[in-house]
Amino acid sequence: MTTRYAGKVNAPEFPPGLDWINIDQPLTKSDVAGKLVILDFWTYC
Repeated sequence: MTTRYAGKVNAPEFPPGLDWINIDQPLTKSDVAGKLVILDFWTYC
């Protein structure tokens, strides 16, 4: 039996105006298409 992990809803595009770290320009979905992407969500408290 083959397990499929494909989602049924496409991810949204990154919203404009985000602050990015360690890159020269904001990313788009097409920039990361086909790549493993790890997003680290954190905040200062």
